[in-house]
Amino acid sequence: MIETTRYEARQRVRGTLAFAVLLGAFALLIIYLYPTIAESSADIDALIESLPESFREGFGAETYTTIEGFVAAELYQTVWVLLLGLYMAYAGGGLLAGDVESGRLYLVLATPVSRKRVAFEKFLSLGLPIVVLNVSMPLVVFGGTVAIDYPLDPYYLLVVHLLSIPYLLVCSGIGLALSTILDRGDAAQRAGLALVFLLFLLDSVTIGTDVEWLGAVSPTRYLDPTEILLHETIDLVDPLLLSIVAIVIVLGSLGHFQHRDL
Repeated sequence: MIETTRYEARQRVRGTLAFAVLLGAFALLIIYLYPTIAESSADIDALIESLPESFREGFGAETYTTIEGFVAAELYQTVWVLLLGLYMAYAGGGLLAGDVESGRLYLVLATPVSRKRVAFEKFLSLGLPIVVLNVSMPLVVFGGTVAIDYPLDPYYLLVVHLLSIPYLLVCSGIGLALSTILDRGDAAQRAGLALVFLLFLLDSVTIGTDVEWLGAVSPTRYLDPTEILLHETIDLVDPLLLSIVAIVIVLGSLGHFQHRDL
C-alpha cells in the first residue's frame, strides 16, 4: 500500500527542506524589520488608506501599527497565500504529465496497479511539503516575534496555518487536474502557476466593484490571514467549502485520468 506515495515523498524531501529554509529565512527577515517599521507605522497606515481598495484587500494591508497587521500583510497574504499557492499548483502540475511525456508512467501501469491509485498516491505525496511547511513556519514566525519583543498570539498563528491546509489542497488539486489533461510536464506546471495567479488577480481586482461576485471562483477569496491574525475572527465555513472543492477537483481528476487515452 502507498508505495508510490512513499517513493514520491522521498523525492520531495530535499526540495521541501530547501523551500522551508528559504521561507523561514525570509520570514525572519520580515519580522526583524518590524521594530523599525513600527516607528513610522502611522505614516505607512496613511499611505495604505490612500491605496485602492482592491490593492488593500488583495494584499491584506490594513495597518502596520501592530505586528499582527504587518505579518499578515507582508508575510502571510503575499508569501504564504500567493507564493505557496503557486508552489503547490506547480508541484501538482508535475505529478503525472511529466511521467506521461517521458514514458515512465507506462512502466508503472504495466504492474497490477490502477491509474486512479497511481494518481491518488502521487497526489498524497504533496502532503509532505504541506505538513512540513505548516509545522516549521509557525515555530519560526512565533520565535522571531518573541525575539524582537512583539510576540504574536500563538493560538491564532496556528489557526492561520491549520485553515490554510484546505486552500493548499485546492491549489494542489488544480495542478493535478492540469496534469491529467496535458501531456507535457512543463506545460502543466506553467499552466498551474498561471491559473492560480490569474484567480488571485481576479479576486483582487473585482473587490469593491459591481462584478465582485466573479472573484468567488478564486480560492484566495476563502483564506484571509488578516482577519484571523489582526481581527481574531475565525470562519470555519470557508475552509469547509475549500475542502469540498479540493475533494471534487481530485475525484474529477482521478476519474478523467482513469478513462483518458495515454
